[in-house]
Amino acid sequence: MNFSEIAALNGRLQQALLDIERVVERAEAMLQTARATSDNDYYYDGIALNLHSFYAGVEAIFEDVARTLDGVIPDSPNWHRELLKQMAAQIAGVRPAVISVETRDCLDEYRSFQHLVRNLYTFRLRASRIAELCDGLRSCYAALHADVVEFMQAMQSLDAPADGERA
Repeated sequence: MNFSEIAALNGRLQQALLDIERVVERAEAMLQTARATSDNDYYYDGIALNLHSFYAGVEAIFEDVARTLDGVIPDSPNWHRELLKQMAAQIAGVRPAVISVETRDCLDEYRSFQHLVRNLYTFRLRASRIAELCDGLRSCYAALHADVVEFMQAMQSLDAPADGERA
């Protein structure tokens, strides 16, 4: 992996984090409206879709890292869970952990919910669970953001060109 490839990955991850932050903002705004409105079922459906999008964005980051650095994306029936675990693991000689175990545990809640959204009709989802997940979304995103920024700084320092060298 050379400096240019790391820099390109960094750029993609930065953009992905910005996109995920927009999803978080939309979900929070919808929850605020849902709580202020008596006819709120449709808002909860929208929040559920944004919670799904949140984890889809997170997973896209992880797939990019796995493809670019690790050279392998899990392909078992439980690949979503395995990919999340892979990102919380250091791979000797390749990369540090992308996220902490605490962030992995937080994100696992959204991974699990994403599975429900994909496999249930929205009217079967509990509004209280949607609200609970949305209430925790900002802090989980903040942990993800901090971990990914720290990871990219570590990757850049591992492969930074020496003074006077070109990338």
